[in-house]
Amino acid sequence: MSEVFHGDVHDLAELTPVDSAVTIGNFDGVHRGHQVLLRRAVDAAHDRDARAVAVTFDPHPAAVLRPGSEPPTLLATDERVARLLEVGVDLVVVLTFTRELSQLTPQAFVRDVLVRPMGARRVIVGTNFRFGHKAAGDVVTLVQEGEQHGFEVEAVTLLELDGVAISSTAVREHLAAGRIDWANQALGRPYHVRGEVVPGDGRGRTIGVPTANVDVPADRLVPANGVYAGTAGADGRRWPAVTNVGLRPTFAGTTRTVEAHLLDADADLYGHQLEVTFEHRLRDERRFDGIDALVAQIHADIDQARRLVG
Repeated sequence: MSEVFHGDVHDLAELTPVDSAVTIGNFDGVHRGHQVLLRRAVDAAHDRDARAVAVTFDPHPAAVLRPGSEPPTLLATDERVARLLEVGVDLVVVLTFTRELSQLTPQAFVRDVLVRPMGARRVIVGTNFRFGHKAAGDVVTLVQEGEQHGFEVEAVTLLELDGVAISSTAVREHLAAGRIDWANQALGRPYHVRGEVVPGDGRGRTIGVPTANVDVPADRLVPANGVYAGTAGADGRRWPAVTNVGLRPTFAGTTRTVEAHLLDADADLYGHQLEVTFEHRLRDERRFDGIDALVAQIHADIDQARRLVG
């Protein structure tokens, strides 16, 4: 049965150090590149009758070391943990990132995180893996430590898509530019955001196209302004949807919003958590000369969304 452990480096003493295949990373997005590492850990654990462990960090190290410089997230922590478990690891360790943890030398990190609490016998990382104070440790360092502590190291070459290495940074860049197809292929699933449905200005309902105004957490990455086809789900139900991200320039809006029009839905979702997926980018957001032109374009967007997502 899979387990989840939350705590700082001192709390790791609560873990039972049994033979483990361990992979380490922020794993934001749990994209296809991450999935390769995770599956290698699962396979290595099964080959050795050992435990597969994924170690991730919360908050993002940059939030502690350089507050304000941390990137927007692709997944909330609970979603990230759920994705890691879906791949099949036996234990997810959500390690609280602190300044104290950042000060550990590479040697102390190996001893206090991988060996003593986890019983690492195999460690799987990407070829670009860095660790320890000021990122002083790399794969070579890890191999040297493995020779001393009795674990093997497997360094996995980064997976590429269209000649670009798949990374959380690359996924963020493509989403921010509206290149949803590349991002979704890299993730292995449609990108999504979730948030509480809150009252908006009600204009959608007055023009016959009611929308759910989704209050997306401020630290979550929202794709580039534009109109997208995808789905929206709440309370176990899911509908095709057209989602507008942006300022609503036809109405001289100044606040960036995420508004989803759910096709064929008649549900009161205020106060509910709504998950919105971005499967296809339909067009850029633009200003229309009047309401009639806007409504005509919205209906064209709905027709296109029906063809694309049902």
